[in-house]
Amino acid sequence: MNAIASYLASIVNEENAVYPWENLEPKLKESIQKAMAVGKTPSCLVYPRTQEQLAAIVAQAARQNWRILPCGSTSKLSWGGLAQNIDVVVSTERINRLIEHAVGDLTVTVEAGMKFSHLQEILAKSRQFLALDPTAPASATIGGIVATANTGSLRQRYGSVRDQLLGISFVRADGEIAKAGGRVVKNVAGYDLMKLFTGSYGSLGIITQVTFRVYPQQEASATVVLTGAAEMISQAAETLRGSALTPTQADLLSTKLVSNLNLGTGLGLIARFQSISESVNEQANRLWEVGQQLGLKGIIYQAEDEANLWQRLPEQMHSAATSLPITCKIGVLPSTAFEILNQVEVGIIHISSGLGLLCLNNQKQALKLREICQVNNGFLSILEAPATVKEKLDVWGYKGNALGLMRKIKSQFDSKNIFSPGRFVGGI
Repeated sequence: MNAIASYLASIVNEENAVYPWENLEPKLKESIQKAMAVGKTPSCLVYPRTQEQLAAIVAQAARQNWRILPCGSTSKLSWGGLAQNIDVVVSTERINRLIEHAVGDLTVTVEAGMKFSHLQEILAKSRQFLALDPTAPASATIGGIVATANTGSLRQRYGSVRDQLLGISFVRADGEIAKAGGRVVKNVAGYDLMKLFTGSYGSLGIITQVTFRVYPQQEASATVVLTGAAEMISQAAETLRGSALTPTQADLLSTKLVSNLNLGTGLGLIARFQSISESVNEQANRLWEVGQQLGLKGIIYQAEDEANLWQRLPEQMHSAATSLPITCKIGVLPSTAFEILNQVEVGIIHISSGLGLLCLNNQKQALKLREICQVNNGFLSILEAPATVKEKLDVWGYKGNALGLMRKIKSQFDSKNIFSPGRFVGGI
């Protein structure tokens, strides 16, 4: 065991908590390598079991100027820029306790390493749920979801990760444990700090505990799928946006995604309604009728068929990501969404926020679509791509004027640049 690994083993002082780099399983090693620039390899991967152990590790790293790559289960570690010169990889996966579930207050507090799927199982016992739908829901940790601001089409009804985050604890670059926010829905203290950490990609500190608002499970659910010509799907989406209908999820699907899901041909519009059964049936039928008037193929899914559909959708996106080398996150005006989807094989864009995911063939296609997005006041960021692509391109494609401010914030939180160096916007 190397010197760094030996020292960290004395801090954690538990069996199977520190793994020298050369002893890691090949699959895990590959997942971590995707997040790092070619060259230096870390000394080890360490699994602290408590916030206090993690704080002691970070404090020692600060004294020794070790660079840390934080992670959870590594399901999204390959997203963002390539981390530079990492000495230690620190996983929060074993810091995973349920701290408090205040059923009557509709809040839950958990440690960052808890799996998203496990938290949903806990909440389901009280007929509640966390209104997020992240990538890789079976393996994603809560801390990783917050660090990457990762949620999907549920933002249509419930908003983004930061909209549901009430409190946060994290380990600072000096090894101190800090807190912001609280455990009640109306508490807004530290709100800006929680915003900073949401989507910070482990560049400001290591998230250790979070408090979320949660929601009651709905009585009934139904999903309408409309497929057909792009012009007609565009009209249906415009009608839906301008109507009094209140879908919990509503997305536009590319032609190949529609085909892969066996939903029909052409582009797709998929909208889910959840409420009392009378409201769900009324709203689903009204959208289905809109599709009929436009000459679109329309199907209403319910019960097991509906659950199966929403399970297959992320599975198809994941399958596409394994065969197409570049995965991008985009943000566009709704009017631009169809221009983008017509140029990609596999893509999904949320009709209200204009945010979405694309799976692309090569960097030339990524740059072409980035230009279209930016001309239309949008963005395209590369989440996942081979290291050779990330080394050539600006992964984030940021064109705003806040880079100087971001660097000042990074300096204030992490003056020695030990957390995820190079992973965030502008090489922060």
